[in-house]
Amino acid sequence: MPYGILYREQTSGSDGNQRRAKSPQSPSKLDGMKAIIIGGGIGGLSMALSLHQAGIEAKVFESIKTIGAAGAGINLQPNAVRELDEMGLGGALAATGVATQQWSCYNKHGQLIWSEPRGIAAGYRWPQYSIHRGQLLLLLLQATLERIGAANVLTGHHLASFEQDAHGVTAHFIDRASGKPVHSERADLLIGADGIHSAVRANYYPDEGPIHYSGEMQWRASVEIDSFLDGKTQIIVGNRNQRLVGYSMSQEALQRDRVLVNWICEIRMPETSRPDWDRKVSKEVFAGAFAGWRFPWLDVPALIDATAEIFEFPKCDRNPVDRWTFGRVTLLGDAAHPMLPTGSQAGSQAVVDARVLAQALITEPSVEAALKSYETQRLKPMAAITLKNRELGPELAMQIAEDRAPGGFNKVEEVISREEMAAITENYKRSAGFDSESVNTRPSYLQIR
Repeated sequence: MPYGILYREQTSGSDGNQRRAKSPQSPSKLDGMKAIIIGGGIGGLSMALSLHQAGIEAKVFESIKTIGAAGAGINLQPNAVRELDEMGLGGALAATGVATQQWSCYNKHGQLIWSEPRGIAAGYRWPQYSIHRGQLLLLLLQATLERIGAANVLTGHHLASFEQDAHGVTAHFIDRASGKPVHSERADLLIGADGIHSAVRANYYPDEGPIHYSGEMQWRASVEIDSFLDGKTQIIVGNRNQRLVGYSMSQEALQRDRVLVNWICEIRMPETSRPDWDRKVSKEVFAGAFAGWRFPWLDVPALIDATAEIFEFPKCDRNPVDRWTFGRVTLLGDAAHPMLPTGSQAGSQAVVDARVLAQALITEPSVEAALKSYETQRLKPMAAITLKNRELGPELAMQIAEDRAPGGFNKVEEVISREEMAAITENYKRSAGFDSESVNTRPSYLQIR
């Protein structure tokens, strides 16, 4: 029996209870196994929680001094929500985020092109949640601190270098501000979950160069307003060159008949216009392009005017690489497959990465074999999604409508058939592994015996 794990505590699911490995009844190859996780974001904390469930010791190292509730919104698809639920976080997600009921795309005139149910309403056993990224991070952090202990989550530790041998990996950390050494750590494996600017990835791809700018600029913000549509619908408006994304992301606001809206305005711009990352800007930089976007169901200029702080982001990714695993070191999440935020997949896939990797460590005969198995399962499909997201992914129907009827339409069926639109979104879900049949019927990624 792989690693001697004989059974696990079962729960009924969707009840907020953690599925935990009980103590092995015989000596196990997992006994004493220890992992270093570089990065305390969504992927890194999901990895720590998954390793804890599998009975593997984990230590998280984060560059910044304080992990806080920063950032904008994120959509967690049912493929990730299932995994978070199996980590025991289903109840916390339900209490914090909004269970998205509908995904609707409109043309620049505010005419509905396509709408489809999401989450439970679409036949999944798990919801799709819209949630503030910072709140999700704090939820993961709290669970991680409770389960692995505060002594195993070290902030202000920036990875300076690491080396490995036949028996383990040694990582060396510095204080990023002063450059002074602060700590060295020895473990059986090292997982690079340190984002799109990954230091672990850079060690193996030193000549990779800068991140790839898509030619699209985003302005992101959140603001509380009166509810629009049903308060649980994610909207995408416009076309490839200019669009708006918006969704409600706070259960607390929804209970007050309000919505905390995460909104994103996007405009295609030449690469020479690319500014600094995450820069606070004035709305005058972009708002004029959306001045005419006043629809019966949402006044976009009023939405922008009501917002106090707006941040500018270039939409970026990296080209897929042909290898994530190097002996006892591997990459995860944005460090492995940084992708454009099309289809709400970047954060969701990081959670799935963590579960697949934890399962490989349980079932494979060695650390090296486990990391290679994880790479074999995940690298090719993630490379395919990364490239597909550059082509608009499920939002392609919106661009088709723009190309065929730039002035609008009387009946959308005369522009694009329902069958064509459904095929676009379903093909994307299948390729990304979150179609309802796959999510509902597959075995758990992390199966603790």
